[in-house]
Amino acid sequence: QVQLNESGGGLVQAGGSLRLACVDSGGTFSMNAMGWFRQPPGKEREFVAAVSRVGRRTYYADSVKGRFSVSRDNAKSTMYLEMNRLKPGDTAVYYCAARGPPVTASYYIRDSDYGYWGQGTQVTISS
Repeated sequence: QVQLNESGGGLVQAGGSLRLACVDSGGTFSMNAMGWFRQPPGKEREFVAAVSRVGRRTYYADSVKGRFSVSRDNAKSTMYLEMNRLKPGDTAVYYCAARGPPVTASYYIRDSDYGYWGQGTQVTISS
């Protein structure tokens, strides 16, 4: 059973950096496609980044491309989101998500493609 737990959120000034981590304690991490989503205050949840099962392929929302980097370490059952040059518009609750088998694509960008979600971690960027 996939169990996801995010960490690394916090309050930083605009232009700063944060690194989020998502640990899967279910034991099937390497079989899952993984993704990051976020929900800004008063808005719907939106796609941020996705990574393939072995980490070779990644995909980003246009709003974060060039600033965020997603990666995974299957030996540690952990996915990361490195966030640089943060903006107030990046303020949101960030969620990691997992899609278990069948995984037929390199990555997925719709939240309906994922069956497992973490509890979220708050990221707040001050101007």
